[in-house]
Amino acid sequence: MSWFARAPGWPAVLVDGPVVLRPYRRSDAAAWSEVRRANRAWLAPWESHLPGGWDETNSPAAFRYVHADQRRSARTGEGMPFAVCLREDGRERLVGHLNVGSIVRRAFCSGYVGYWVDARVAGRGIIPTAMALAVDHAFGPGGLHRVEVNIRPENRPSRRVVEKLGFREEAYHVRYMHIDGAWRDHIGYAMTSEEVAAEGGLLARWQRIRATAG
Repeated sequence: MSWFARAPGWPAVLVDGPVVLRPYRRSDAAAWSEVRRANRAWLAPWESHLPGGWDETNSPAAFRYVHADQRRSARTGEGMPFAVCLREDGRERLVGHLNVGSIVRRAFCSGYVGYWVDARVAGRGIIPTAMALAVDHAFGPGGLHRVEVNIRPENRPSRRVVEKLGFREEAYHVRYMHIDGAWRDHIGYAMTSEEVAAEGGLLARWQRIRATAG
């Protein structure tokens, strides 16, 4: 039996156009490290930090520990960690990350979503599409009823992702997480499965939004 077999909805590969979400592989180490290191200025202000410098904690060697932790969370059903990839010209490259994590089941059936994207492809709708794919999967095969996203008020690009998709702003968390040397406030957004069921899911909603905007 596969070590994935215990987790509802996992493993999974989710695709919409050029956007692909898939489980990480050991062979992603070099690509993951290149993207992370190239995006230090873009990502570091919004992330909690492990001991050590940015290049050290985002090295190919460090990816071994990241990947092991992802495998553990997927195996226990606590997370669905996706590599966000872009397929262009017959090639696939890693351009981001999305995790449905801290999953609690039984009467709660909820999880938290976190994500980042390579600044070199930001603004192309990749993360909203990835988010829509992942949320629909979480509400369907993943068996969840609710997903939450917590974002620093100053992080406008990340907030635009969830606001475009129609997540509800429902809380303001004071000194919620230690990031960039201090305890930072976060805005809490959430969505339940009922809120998108009548529209055919979040991806269908996002596709209509993009068609209208275009």
